[in-house]
Amino acid sequence: MLTLLDHVPDGLLDCTAQKLHRILPGPTLIQLPGRRPWPLFVSVLLHGNETTGLSAIQSVLRKYQQQELPRELCIFIGNVSAAQQGQRHLHGQPDYNRVWPCLGFGDDCTGNTPEHRMMRQIVDLLRKRNVFASIDVHNNTGLNPHYSCINQLDARFFHLATQFSRTVVYFIRPKGVQSMALSDICPAVTVECGKPGQPHGTAHAADFIHSCLQLSDLPTHPIAAHDMDLFHTVATVSVPEHINIRFGDDGNGKIRTNEIQFLPELDRLNFHELAAGITLGFVAPQLTSIPLQVIDEQGQDASRRFFRLHNGELQTACEVMPSMFTLNTEVIRQDCLGYLMERMNR
Repeated sequence: MLTLLDHVPDGLLDCTAQKLHRILPGPTLIQLPGRRPWPLFVSVLLHGNETTGLSAIQSVLRKYQQQELPRELCIFIGNVSAAQQGQRHLHGQPDYNRVWPCLGFGDDCTGNTPEHRMMRQIVDLLRKRNVFASIDVHNNTGLNPHYSCINQLDARFFHLATQFSRTVVYFIRPKGVQSMALSDICPAVTVECGKPGQPHGTAHAADFIHSCLQLSDLPTHPIAAHDMDLFHTVATVSVPEHINIRFGDDGNGKIRTNEIQFLPELDRLNFHELAAGITLGFVAPQLTSIPLQVIDEQGQDASRRFFRLHNGELQTACEVMPSMFTLNTEVIRQDCLGYLMERMNR
C-alpha cells in the first residue's frame, strides 16, 4: 500500500486534503534530507477529516523550499482516500490510528490487514533510520484546548510534549495508535489541535514542528512542576449500538425508547474537573442500567465506578475530568463518546 518518495511532489504544498488523491496514489512516506541525521517523523491525515496536520506540514515545507532542512524529516500522509471524502475512514477500512504495532504495550492490536502490515513497515524503516522524535497531528470534534498526549512517563517525552502545550495527557488505551508504536524507539507525542480548519490550530502545529526540527537533542533532566499540567486517561466512554443518541430536547419533552438525551453542550465539560453528581443527560425510563460502555486501562468494565442513574438522570459517580467528548454522532459510532481523566501527581 505504501508509496515511498525522497522529494516533495509537485503540487503538494498547495493541495487541499480533498484533492490529495490527484497527487498521491495513497498512503505516502516522504523522506527528506537535512543537516542533522536521525529524522523527525511527522504523521498527518491518519484520520481523513483531520486536516490541520497537512496544512501545518505544508507551511513548514514552504519555509524550506530554498534552504536545507535543519534535520532530516520523514512525513507520513495517511488516509488519502478518506480525506477525499472528508471522512475519518471509509466504510470497510480500519481506523488508521488503531492499526500500529503495540510493541511494549501488549499484543491485542496485532493484525494482518494491509494497513497493519503498512504500519509495521513504517516502524521498521524508522527504527533503522534511528528516528529522533515523532509527532502525530490530530484534530477533534468537541470543544477542547490544544494539548499533547504521551504514552511513556519519561523526561524526554515531557520535554517534547510541553514544547506544544503545558497540558499533557498520559494514556495507554486505546491501543494501536501511532504514538504508542513510535514511543518504543524514540520520544513520541500526539498533538491535539482543536477543530480542523482553524488557522490558529495550523499555526500552532506548524510552529511546533518547526521548533522540533531545530532541536539538537531532548533533555533528560526532570521537567519543572510549574511547566506542565499532567493528566491520566483512565477510561474510554462509548455508547452501545442499541442505544439511541440525542443532544438536547427536541421540543416534545419526551425521551424515546432506548435513548440517552445528552446535554446539548456536553462538550463544554471537556477539561473541566467535575464533582460527583453532575448531570450529563437523561435516559429513557425503561433503561435501568447505565447505558454506556466504560472501559478502564485494564480493559475492564468501569461504568459503575464513573457513572450512576438517579431519577432518570445520567450523573457522574465520582470526581472526574472528561476529554474529547463530542456532539458528532458519526464519530461516536465510529470511535467513542470521549475519555475520562484524572489529574496525575508526578
